[in-house]
Amino acid sequence: MKRNLKEIEYKDHTEELARFAKALGHPTRIAILKRLENESCCFTGDLVEELPLAQSTISQHLKELKTAGLIQGELKPPKIKYCINQENWSKAKQLFEDLFNSKAQKTKH
Repeated sequence: MKRNLKEIEYKDHTEELARFAKALGHPTRIAILKRLENESCCFTGDLVEELPLAQSTISQHLKELKTAGLIQGELKPPKIKYCINQENWSKAKQLFEDLFNSKAQKTKH
């Protein structure tokens, strides 16, 4: 069965939004993103000093954010420098804005 472009776009956008939402589903990940949005980049150790969590726990949260595409890491041996993936961050903002504004748009008509 051939799917049309609208169906493909719908599926891609909803799956992408769900992936971003899942990554944002933990307070620590939100705190990490806020930190990265206020500073261009930081190292895992910087987050360990700031957040009341073990380094392994923070690393797991960074992995989740990276897997979702919201952050990217650059190896600076022996450390990894993390920053927001600006392209995907913008895409996530737009997808959430579309989601939150979709009902408002429908009720206006």
